[in-house]
Amino acid sequence: MVSVVLTAVFAIASLFGTLLFSADAVADAAESQAVAQVGNATYASVQEAIGHTSMKNATVTLLTDVAESVTITPLKGMRNVTFDLNGHVLQADGSAVITVPANMQLTITGPGTVAGGTQPAVDCRGALHVKSGTFTSDATLMRFAETDETSAQGSFSDGTFIAPTLFNLLDDAKNLGYVTVRGGEYRGMIPAGLNTLVLLSGSFSDSSNLAPYLADSLGLIPDGTSGDGTGDGMFHVGDLAISSKQTLVELNPASGLQRLSADDLLTLTGTQLNGIADYRLVADSDQLQALNNQIDRAMQALNNQIDRAMQAFGKRKAFEAVSQNITITAVRNTSDDAIDANSSRGAGSQLRTSDHDGISAQVTVTIKAVAEPEEPEEPEEPGKPSDPEKPGKPEMPRSGSAVQALAIISLLLVIAFAICAYATARLRSSRLHN
Repeated sequence: MVSVVLTAVFAIASLFGTLLFSADAVADAAESQAVAQVGNATYASVQEAIGHTSMKNATVTLLTDVAESVTITPLKGMRNVTFDLNGHVLQADGSAVITVPANMQLTITGPGTVAGGTQPAVDCRGALHVKSGTFTSDATLMRFAETDETSAQGSFSDGTFIAPTLFNLLDDAKNLGYVTVRGGEYRGMIPAGLNTLVLLSGSFSDSSNLAPYLADSLGLIPDGTSGDGTGDGMFHVGDLAISSKQTLVELNPASGLQRLSADDLLTLTGTQLNGIADYRLVADSDQLQALNNQIDRAMQALNNQIDRAMQAFGKRKAFEAVSQNITITAVRNTSDDAIDANSSRGAGSQLRTSDHDGISAQVTVTIKAVAEPEEPEEPEEPGKPSDPEKPGKPEMPRSGSAVQALAIISLLLVIAFAICAYATARLRSSRLHN
């Protein structure tokens, strides 16, 4: 009887151990398949984890490298999701790696990679905020859409973005939406026509990869060169900066001067401003008026010189050279200013991103002197200065007129000799008769 009881106890213990081992194995297997986490809960797919976000836990953390295309569709009532790459790779699986529907907002943080391969890294109809990470694609990296119903928004503050084409439209889009680059490194082309794309800061692989209207407004400067002196080919946009291609400009009254407007001054000096959607350039109106007054005086002096009304100045300058400093300041746009200032580029008002109100540059415009011409001097005789009060003795003609004069003189001498001979003969004849 005892042996039977012992046998039964042993069998039950063995069965319990087997069940316990199996449960642990299942738990371990489940844990090994977890690819994403929300709070303390783990999930076998990123899409499943997104569906379990809540107001309390809205962050999906990637736990391993995974190939999965996901759509931001949280529980009903949720609009904001944060995706932490956590140092891992999320790779496309048949479509864009991440799709952000209209009225949804996604924030991407943490180191890691979103790899599109032949697909885009992100398709966005809602709002996308990228704070870090690396994003790659063999085609278009990010696609946005503004339609009659919705408008996409994008904000990039940091990260690395690599693709043949960095930004473009979704197929049904009328416009890009409103996308603002505030930082990060961008290696790829930005095509023309994305008029609501605003570049406020960041580094770009090549200025020729930017649409002309973007490159012209940024005032890009190259990054520091590497140790071999060749540089890395990146061009950097500061947070807010004014640059003038010519800080010293010289005007020549003899070439004709026109009064300068503020736009004329910006064109003449090549002054430009980055962050053009948020700020505009304003020239100091008093200084500009002072310059125009100088231009008026210079032209009046030139006209007086031509009319010979300023001979009393002798050989002095009719108009001395003058210079006028003009301060050009970047001022923050109002909403209406932003639309008006960017009507040629199609960009509307954007979020304010800089605290550098009042940043300015100074250019100097110089008007050249206008000199009074000297009195022309009369020709002098060789070796003897001429007397301006007495005309010099005329020189004897030295050509055919001289020959004619000699012939006339000779004829007169012959006539005089004949008269003398005749008179002598008559005198002798009258003496003989006496």
